[in-house]
Amino acid sequence: MHPALSHLQPYPFERLARLHRGVVPPAALAPISLSIGEPKHAPPPLLVQALIASLGALGTYPATAGLPEFRRSAAGWLDRRYALGGTLNPDTMLLPVNGTREALFAFAQALIDPAAGSLVAMPNPFYQIYEGAALLAGATPYFLDTIAANGFVPDLDAVPDDVWRRCALLYLCSPGNPTGAVVDHAYMARAIELADRFDFVIAADECYADIYLDEAAPPAGFLGACHKLGRDGYQRVVVFHSLSKRSSVPGLRSGFVAGDASILERFRLYRTYHGCALPVHVQRASMAAWDDDVHPIENRALYRAKFDAVLPILAPALSVSRPAAGFYLWPEVGFDDETFARELYATQNVIVLPGSYLGRAGATGNPGRGRVRISLVAGLAECVTAAHRIRHYLETRPQ
Repeated sequence: MHPALSHLQPYPFERLARLHRGVVPPAALAPISLSIGEPKHAPPPLLVQALIASLGALGTYPATAGLPEFRRSAAGWLDRRYALGGTLNPDTMLLPVNGTREALFAFAQALIDPAAGSLVAMPNPFYQIYEGAALLAGATPYFLDTIAANGFVPDLDAVPDDVWRRCALLYLCSPGNPTGAVVDHAYMARAIELADRFDFVIAADECYADIYLDEAAPPAGFLGACHKLGRDGYQRVVVFHSLSKRSSVPGLRSGFVAGDASILERFRLYRTYHGCALPVHVQRASMAAWDDDVHPIENRALYRAKFDAVLPILAPALSVSRPAAGFYLWPEVGFDDETFARELYATQNVIVLPGSYLGRAGATGNPGRGRVRISLVAGLAECVTAAHRIRHYLETRPQ
């Protein structure tokens, strides 16, 4: 077996299941799960209709490169969303993928020379796929703590030059999971400058790009930053996008990667052998979603309503604030996060994720410790009920 498998840590939700083992929540309270970032909003009817209409393609093997019309559709959305001026070539700068999770993992396997002793830098706390991808590619994860003091954004200038010299890949996530923090074009330009100087690649996980709370301030993207810098070859940058959050279809497993054509040419070769081409009927359904900019506005309104309703309920009992983007709350709980999650489940039948499960210990400890991730993916009424239960738990908990 691959020796690096022994270095993989249990997935956060496996740890959560163990934490709950032996706990019997009150049967009189309906369970409410706010632990997984799995959108529960109804998918847009136009996508569902396109999926049904495309089922005749089940007898066709999909091509790794995807349908030309899929690539044009996704590139068109990128152009509208990030004002790229038509500079992204859909034939050479974009590939369909089975959601960002699959692609973020596979990308490291294709990019990294396992004999080079490379580092892969990533935010901490983080989406655990980054860590697993690095380890199984033969690299060593290097954690960039995202804490309140740095606005929950990795401090790139605090990284020593000798670390950057060994870095082959930098994962960045904006809007961030679990913090909802957003980086601007100036930050992205600094990351690109470092990538040029030290010869590494940026993997920009932008799967929450269309979940934000201020309609007048959509989060910046790395392709837009490149275009502003006059880098229309998008050198050293690959972005990862998905419909899971934007269109509330996590089960569709549909996304794409876009950016540096020379990198994607090699990634396409890898994927040909990897056997992960996106099915034709999924591509056609996805085109309907990428071509439509109305349903994401409606989707954001649903999340905005939940934040508006939940925050006033929680604020008197919990240190909580509205994020810039995403659908998570990332509050400090004032005591051990595992204790919080276990007791909340035991007394209120509400499931949240301990923040320490998303982080790793560094020089100043685990930056997720003492926090929990609350995922506002359930319906409005359920989120409000859960907020009341969380507040009741905190106000009645023995000190």
